[in-house]
Amino acid sequence: MIHSSSTRAPSSTDDARLPRVSVVTPSLNQAAFIEATIRSVLDQDYPALDYIVIDGGSTDGTVEILQRYGSRLRWVSEPDRGQADAINKGLRMAEGEILAYLNSDDLYLPGTLTQVAGYLAGHPEAGWVYGDCRLIDEAGNAIGRLRAPAFDLNRMILQGEYIPQPAAFWRRSAAAAVGEFDVTLRYSMDYDFFIRLGQRAPGRRLDAELACFRLQPASKTISSEDKHWRETLMVSERHGLRPWTMWYWLRRIRHRGLRALPGSWQRFVRRQLGRGQDQYQAEHDNR
Repeated sequence: MIHSSSTRAPSSTDDARLPRVSVVTPSLNQAAFIEATIRSVLDQDYPALDYIVIDGGSTDGTVEILQRYGSRLRWVSEPDRGQADAINKGLRMAEGEILAYLNSDDLYLPGTLTQVAGYLAGHPEAGWVYGDCRLIDEAGNAIGRLRAPAFDLNRMILQGEYIPQPAAFWRRSAAAAVGEFDVTLRYSMDYDFFIRLGQRAPGRRLDAELACFRLQPASKTISSEDKHWRETLMVSERHGLRPWTMWYWLRRIRHRGLRALPGSWQRFVRRQLGRGQDQYQAEHDNR
């Protein structure tokens, strides 16, 4: 059952010309964080917003939080087949010309939707756009910045270069040519989707922080780091990385070698790598 509605008409002639933006939040038992996520979307001051929360049947009070927001969003709470399935379900419901998903422990920074919609309106050739993420901890404290790379499809596939997912937005027309998120993937569905999207149209990087990426012990990025790495390598192989190439072995050596280092060296290397999970782990290990 779909609860509530977000089909209100824009309030002015200027608003009517804004591209409609649909944001999907997949969630399961994230009551500790989801209200902050919801507020960060609804407080964007972007009138042409379509917000959808797809909850997997939470039992921790999430539904009660969703009920409080009435007609400001649409939501579903029922069992699903995982995160990718929830994202796909929400995107099928979406009404917007511009699409995105924001996980239930991440946040948008103020003005993000206006900035993204303005850029895409001014660059009709761009199929999708992304920016940097502010790294935050469980309490919402800033702990670093995840800088997005300039788009390079070969580096994405061969080196495992990641686009910061919370700060990525794409046109409905671009997604139609790519298809849905792969429901067989548990950790790297965004990596796979952005490669397929990039094969159709290069991504455009905005030199701006657009979202907050929350690093906390229960997140898959932290709690399942090795499984995440294995699945990412598998996706790279799916898109052209081969076991006899240099990058295949460099990635394996880098992953295994890092974990073989003494603790102090490992923390130093993690800080230099600049990836979100490495910065978090380096700080966490110092506590």
